[in-house]
Amino acid sequence: MRLDGKVALITGAAAGVQGELMGFGGASAWRFVREGAKVVLTDVNEEQGRRTEAQIREAGFDARFERLDVTSEQDWIDTVKMTVSTYGKLDVLVNNAGTSARYDIEDTTVEVWDGQMAVHTKGAFLGIKHCAPEMRRAGGGSIINMSSVAGIIGMPTSAGYQTAKGALRMLSKAAAIQYARDGIRVNSIHPGLMDTPLNVVPFSDPVALAARLKQSVPMGRVGNAEDVASGVLFLASDEASYITGAELIIDGGMVAQ
Repeated sequence: MRLDGKVALITGAAAGVQGELMGFGGASAWRFVREGAKVVLTDVNEEQGRRTEAQIREAGFDARFERLDVTSEQDWIDTVKMTVSTYGKLDVLVNNAGTSARYDIEDTTVEVWDGQMAVHTKGAFLGIKHCAPEMRRAGGGSIINMSSVAGIIGMPTSAGYQTAKGALRMLSKAAAIQYARDGIRVNSIHPGLMDTPLNVVPFSDPVALAARLKQSVPMGRVGNAEDVASGVLFLASDEASYITGAELIIDGGMVAQ
């Protein structure tokens, strides 16, 4: 029970329905509750989020779904207030909500650019801003920001996505330094090629995917949500009590090349 007694808030956690392709947030929610945590699942996809909540509760665990638009400060204020009033505290925040935008610089509109910054960077900023005070009151906590290998290395497309993920990487380090003496750890996770709902379209051509794997992933396979959830669980647990401002790369060796 590596998270026994802890309360966690996970954004972008709707895709956690058993039997369907899971996202990082949904898979992490299942790992958290199985390790003793109480979890608040949040997302803008209410229908799927409610189904994930129902399955987790039917399995005998304590979870609650709340609609949260991470770009709305009032939504954050309301969700954090609900979490603390329901469970008494907040120990873990996973800033996982995200969208994809596969455009190069010239094809990226201002609306797409602003959207990527709003969800990935502003969303995480608001989460840290409103969750950290509750963690301080609880005596410490762990904040995990879902970045990407695209926030570390250059790629020919997805300029807005890459820039937002790179900014999230540095936001994690800034917050790690600011909150270190409060006992609040802040780290980023950087997944590589992953089989998740965001990648259904780009992974739809098996020939192209096989060629991409051969070229860029030394381990030769696509990762999955469980691979990432294992890293999220580790950083959320007390096993990572001396780790802050770090980057956990989960990519099958892509960045090592």
